[in-house]
Amino acid sequence: MKNTRNDELAVCGFAAVKLLEKMNWQRITRLYFSPERAPQFGGLCKKMAAAKKPYNQVKDISELEKLCGSVHHQGVVAMIETPYIMPLNTDVTDRWIENKESAVLLDRVGNANNLGAIVRSAAFFGIKNIVIPMDESQSSVTTSSYRVAEGGMEFVNIYSIRSIPKLLSAMKGKMARIGTALDAKESIRNLKSICGNLPALIVLGNEEQGISKEVRENTDHLVLIPFAGGKDGKPAVDSLNVAQAASIILYELSRS
Repeated sequence: MKNTRNDELAVCGFAAVKLLEKMNWQRITRLYFSPERAPQFGGLCKKMAAAKKPYNQVKDISELEKLCGSVHHQGVVAMIETPYIMPLNTDVTDRWIENKESAVLLDRVGNANNLGAIVRSAAFFGIKNIVIPMDESQSSVTTSSYRVAEGGMEFVNIYSIRSIPKLLSAMKGKMARIGTALDAKESIRNLKSICGNLPALIVLGNEEQGISKEVRENTDHLVLIPFAGGKDGKPAVDSLNVAQAASIILYELSRS
């Protein structure tokens, strides 16, 4: 939940706030917690006090719900300045290529919870870079995406891009541009060999339409997650949730 008056974002959930404390506690502008959580945030309160930042043990748990707009606060809410999503530029992509860093590119995924789950998987498998369309940059990094990421936001860089096809075109020959599609012929089991010595740029589309035609035309390979054969050799359901698909793909990418 964004506080438009103070340009703040509420981060809630025990794991999310704990990792925020560990990695970037200075970003916290205000802290609120239930009596039950007080012993677990004593060290952070001392830091907040030394920095002359407000913190408070709430008397009524509903105060936390009002702060973050969710019942899933798990007894703690930290307010931070609204995150700025950096526009992707050639300095960043040149660094990816030099350091052989892979990235995930989201094509119209949109849903904040899905973004949070993808961030969590990316952090788990050591993928540092996620790119989202610029028109989704203000709606995707939310209180719910932070909570669902379970602290993964502290380990991942999120960038925005105006044109996905232009980025893919610019990365031709520099990164392995991998799209996902149900009609693909190549299995993700071959993902490492498909990428060769190049870092991967994995494109994930939304669950209803997948990646767009223009994006497909700018990929080097389309890959498929193998499924159990259903009727007529087709999967029992049309597709996995995009966040589930991301976990499987990033696992395959991380295999040595």
